[in-house]
Amino acid sequence: MFRTKRSGLVRRLWRSRAPAEGDGDADTGGAAGCCLGKPGASKPNPGTEAELKALTYSILKKIKEKQLEVLLQAVESRGGARSPCLLLPGKADARLGQQSFPLPLLLYKVFRWPDLRHSSELKRLSCCESYGKINPDLVCCNPHHMSRLCELGTTLSLCFSADSPGSVPASTETGGTAYSAPMGFSDSLALQERGEQPHWCVVAYWEEKTRVGRLYSVQEPSLDIFYDLPQGTGFCLGQLASDNKSQLVQMVRAKIGYGIQLSREPDGVWVYNRSCYPIFIKSATLDNPDSRTLLVHKVFPGFSIKAFDFEKAGSLQRPNDHEFSQQPRTGFTVQISFVKGWGQCYTRQFISSCPCWLEVIFNNR
Repeated sequence: MFRTKRSGLVRRLWRSRAPAEGDGDADTGGAAGCCLGKPGASKPNPGTEAELKALTYSILKKIKEKQLEVLLQAVESRGGARSPCLLLPGKADARLGQQSFPLPLLLYKVFRWPDLRHSSELKRLSCCESYGKINPDLVCCNPHHMSRLCELGTTLSLCFSADSPGSVPASTETGGTAYSAPMGFSDSLALQERGEQPHWCVVAYWEEKTRVGRLYSVQEPSLDIFYDLPQGTGFCLGQLASDNKSQLVQMVRAKIGYGIQLSREPDGVWVYNRSCYPIFIKSATLDNPDSRTLLVHKVFPGFSIKAFDFEKAGSLQRPNDHEFSQQPRTGFTVQISFVKGWGQCYTRQFISSCPCWLEVIFNNR
């Protein structure tokens, strides 16, 4: 029987749909945390599955062949390959059983998050053409140009950090280990003083208490930080020379994979977890400004969190604030650990005990 290229693309796309719970590993892991919705959905009954398949086929067959290729590239690479926007009518609806879904939402459900209920649970990535546009006629339906939003305040995802201002490693020009002092984060200024292009942050990569490689200065609005990304450009941790022989460090390093995307946006700095494992974040602007102990927030794969809020940061620059008294007035830091958490909920009390982690140092000048 003769089969067209279009029908072959449609079949490949259906086989590449996001698995529901019980069908395999979903894109977002297997537990709820600071993230809206549960990362994993109940396995649909055969009737619903058949309806979904018929509906998906009917929609995909109406999409142009080139657009199907774009969608397939994004889905099969799990967002690792650079794929263009998939612009489709944003106001078109599709009905599944008694429910009606906007076309973009249905494609996001099929190819990334089977448990997705509403577009308010999503955040569009800044790399997308539809980013910042309100109710356009054509909207990008590329599921890997989207992320799920984290909801703060869920106790399942939070853990008090045992780090104190005097116990956290701070980056230095030459690498190695240094512990914070009143001007411990001065490297972010040193780069500018040497006449380099202005940057909005610098990133340091650590393995336990040892910094690996030099500071990475960030000028572009967004930065990919990864270990292994098929078409990655940015800060490749896999290219850094590390002498650490710890089996745990090597295991976690291998799990960084697609890593994270760090983006400076109008309301703050967002972190998108592109990897297949959770990341853990501590930031001054994620917590109550009156708190004397910062919380560690768990962010599941496929989710985004506003790791640094510009508006909140201004109110935190108070000389009597205990948590921030050791930081210079020029900026704040955000700490991000891959795979392993720290704090009172974990065996590791300090981030310097985590196998692989990042220090993001903001330049507020």
